[in-house]
Amino acid sequence: MSPSSDFEAARIALGQRLRALRRHKGITARALAQECGWHQSKVSRIENGKACPSPADITAWATACGAAQDTEELLSMAEGIERMYVEWRHIERDGLRRAHEETLPLWTRSTGFKGYSQCLIPGLFQTEAYTRAVLQGIQERRALTDDVEGTVQARMERQQVLQDKGKRFAIILEEAALNYRLAGREVMIDQLSRLISVSGFSNVSLGIIPLTADRKGMWPVEDFWIFDDREAHVETVSAFITVKQRGALSLYQDAFSRLHPLAVYGSDAYPLIMKALPGE
Repeated sequence: MSPSSDFEAARIALGQRLRALRRHKGITARALAQECGWHQSKVSRIENGKACPSPADITAWATACGAAQDTEELLSMAEGIERMYVEWRHIERDGLRRAHEETLPLWTRSTGFKGYSQCLIPGLFQTEAYTRAVLQGIQERRALTDDVEGTVQARMERQQVLQDKGKRFAIILEEAALNYRLAGREVMIDQLSRLISVSGFSNVSLGIIPLTADRKGMWPVEDFWIFDDREAHVETVSAFITVKQRGALSLYQDAFSRLHPLAVYGSDAYPLIMKALPGE
């Protein structure tokens, strides 16, 4: 399962839809390109999912194919693809806080959350110092505007959703996430202690997959969040992915279902957390 392949599939689906309009009209790719004032290769790239058409491209295409009535639907489809895959360099061009603020309404209105992480303690469970260490690392690595302190405070405020008993959080971590030393000893001790505290919340289910778990049926995958079983968010090295397409979303739901029984919960998880506490 690859989030980038989900994006490619959505772009191909749009290209196939546009190709169908052209063929229904009975015109060749060359004729369409001439009508729209394009090079023929542009039609080919769009139809094969190699390029995303602009709103102007879609409008011109639908008009040339006598399908102006389909323009709004096609534009909506293209907009969904554009929102699905957004490179970090665009989201973070003004700093880190924008990426946080754009997703905040979803956290507010959603009631059911499923999260999986193989490398980090999830943001909702982070201490202020751990969050600061994570964000400083991102800011320095990507050479971003330094708005780390403001973003830290915004993330701490988002944690208020944990106090809403009408919301349910099912979180699965790989044991490795407990052991990555992303900050100093005291910060990590406080963070792991925080994890134990949050796991006791009545609306939180925290599972940890031991390093010794039998992984033949399900190996570690990229970190993801699922909101109300309606959309998933995935972070890659280069981009932020939003998955809403039913087929792609079902893959993340299935992944969570397969990961869930591999984890240990409650008091069975505490020894793994205690083992991860850094020594002197």
